[in-house]
Amino acid sequence: MNGTLLPDGRGSASEQKGVTLIELLVAITLLSLLSLGLLMTLRVGLNAMDKANAKLMANRRVASVERIMRSEIENLIPVVANCVSDADRPPERLMYFEGRPDSMRFVSSYSLQEASRGMPRILEFQVIPGDLGVGVRLVVNELVYSPQQAGATCTGSVQDPDTGAVMAVFRPIQVGPGSFVLADKLAYCRFRFRDFQPPPIGEQWLPVWPPGRWPTAVEIDMAPLAPDPARLPLATITVPTRVNRQPYEPYVQ
Repeated sequence: MNGTLLPDGRGSASEQKGVTLIELLVAITLLSLLSLGLLMTLRVGLNAMDKANAKLMANRRVASVERIMRSEIENLIPVVANCVSDADRPPERLMYFEGRPDSMRFVSSYSLQEASRGMPRILEFQVIPGDLGVGVRLVVNELVYSPQQAGATCTGSVQDPDTGAVMAVFRPIQVGPGSFVLADKLAYCRFRFRDFQPPPIGEQWLPVWPPGRWPTAVEIDMAPLAPDPARLPLATITVPTRVNRQPYEPYVQ
């Protein structure tokens, strides 16, 4: 039967309800494209946020490492150690500071574990090869300070043939699971120590620290293995020390 015609010549209302299969496919296709576009936009946004967060965390680590090393050096404590070179000889009282191009050892009131709230620590800095021998990394050991512990890390003394000064001989720094990695993936890391003598010598930077006095500043020269312009690089830092008293001299009351 033919449907009833409306006054304007169109078919009945029952004949005009619903959509065709082509219209349904077009609608589904458009909805799929829109959903795909939204997902791609969300993915790009999340990737950008992850990269920005990673760069922010890396910059925070760099700033934190520099702040920690500054605090450790600025809080250097001038102590002496009873170094035992031979069981048959009495211990020698020597200034407890070791400074070399790839290592440094001293006592500080600031530590990674407890900041400035803990006990004095013996800090042992050492530059070691990086993973697979690529680049270098800077590590530090933190040992609770005691006269016995300090004496156990030095084995006696030796006389400088040039100056005649007596300098402590320290045991090699042992790097192990308890060592903290301060900086990794470095092209190089070197220590230098500032000395100040009366004129005409004046100020000079030394790769090996001589005995008999404290350095007026410590320089840690570092550079990243693969510089990234988008990240804060590890830069050379120079930290003055606050020590102005010799531990051998008695304090006047």
